[in-house]
Amino acid sequence: MTRATVLVVDDHPVVRDGVSLLLRSDPCLRIAGSAESGRAAIQRVAELRPDLILLDLRLPDMLAPEVIAELRRVHPAARIVVFTAHGDHQGVLAALDSGAQGCLLKDVAGTDLVAALRRVLRGERVVDPRILPDAGQRSDALARSGLTRREYEVLRLAAQGQTNPEIAESTGLARNTVKTYLQSALHKLGARNRVEAIGKASEAGLL
Repeated sequence: MTRATVLVVDDHPVVRDGVSLLLRSDPCLRIAGSAESGRAAIQRVAELRPDLILLDLRLPDMLAPEVIAELRRVHPAARIVVFTAHGDHQGVLAALDSGAQGCLLKDVAGTDLVAALRRVLRGERVVDPRILPDAGQRSDALARSGLTRREYEVLRLAAQGQTNPEIAESTGLARNTVKTYLQSALHKLGARNRVEAIGKASEAGLL
């Protein structure tokens, strides 16, 4: 029987070791390796070509959506499951929109983790019901709005009260690029300013 290979990406060794221990007992899954950062994950995926990547939502060097986009470019066949301790974190939706096939909370029981990863490997999308219960609706709303992932991400950070320079620092974008994305989002939402855009995005179920 061919065992599916899994790469565990987390900056905490205890999490990497814990997941490895949980999956070691399953005959269908095999730990191919681990990585402690987004850049290390991209390098290891290129080397190991794992079937599934269990990816921490909060890494020290890159935003999860950017890591996911790069992982998909390097190894498009891999399934990606986001692993997080923060069930209400808005970054979960951005990660799912970037191409992750699932999202699980770190307190998931070992048997549930194995079952969820098996489902993802079968082609299912698996999201812990405690995480953004309306994620599916929000994803549909995003599609209807016409906003790109970048426009949505910039608008989401603006809704959290971040200024353009702060958004630029959070996303690694140039300030002028942030301004361009924000203006484009305003135009698509039919808003005259960021306050109105945030209000309209909330009414549409985007925030």
